[in-house]
Amino acid sequence: MSNAAGTPVLSARGLRKEHGRGEGMVHAVDGVDLDVSAGETVAITGPSGCGKSTLLHLLGGLDRPSAGEVSLNGRRIDDLGEKALARMRRTEVSYVFQSFHLMEELTAVENVELVALLAGRSPRVARRRAEELLDQLGLAGRARFLPSALSGGQRQRVAVARALCNEPLVVLADEPTGNLDSAATLDVLQLFKDLHESGQTLVIVTHDARIAATADRTFSMRDGALADDNRLSGGTTGQPGALAGLEG
Repeated sequence: MSNAAGTPVLSARGLRKEHGRGEGMVHAVDGVDLDVSAGETVAITGPSGCGKSTLLHLLGGLDRPSAGEVSLNGRRIDDLGEKALARMRRTEVSYVFQSFHLMEELTAVENVELVALLAGRSPRVARRRAEELLDQLGLAGRARFLPSALSGGQRQRVAVARALCNEPLVVLADEPTGNLDSAATLDVLQLFKDLHESGQTLVIVTHDARIAATADRTFSMRDGALADDNRLSGGTTGQPGALAGLEG
């Protein structure tokens, strides 16, 4: 699916996610507006518990907002049924998680090809695509290994290959270096730089300033509100002066 000229590939308007009631209500995501253009890399930073991962889940249809809208390629997705959301996640939006989420009983190439098979590709096409991606990511020699035989950096590269297998419009990455040692982090850092240069649209939640530095734009979150260029996009209590102390 191509992106119409001038239309953000991913967009949020007035996005909110609330938990609890009354005085105990938590505003996990608090009135966020966001536009992500095709080919753009956006990084979202901030302290633990500020709403970064919740926002990512809302943007990718893994969770539903309490209020507001999310659009992908000009089409609203927050009001889609579960089957339509599942189809969208198979073909248009992919995730890279901190904990890899590989199937331990499948080899690297089987983990990657599985998403193509679920999207309806033939076994031959799915296997060829998986092998091509693993080769591009420097894992051709590890394609037949189980995840338990791979290093953390190698497992994360398999997870990225899986995310790219169906050529998604957007890849959403949640702390992609959070479980990696320094050497593996450098490998994944280079990988995300390469993805950026290839034109893949990326939204990355990260504590790692080096990952954030690869982005076209970097936002900070605090108490569910998103900040950019010293301006809050949302928040029930946020004012420009509240930006002091934001972690980025």
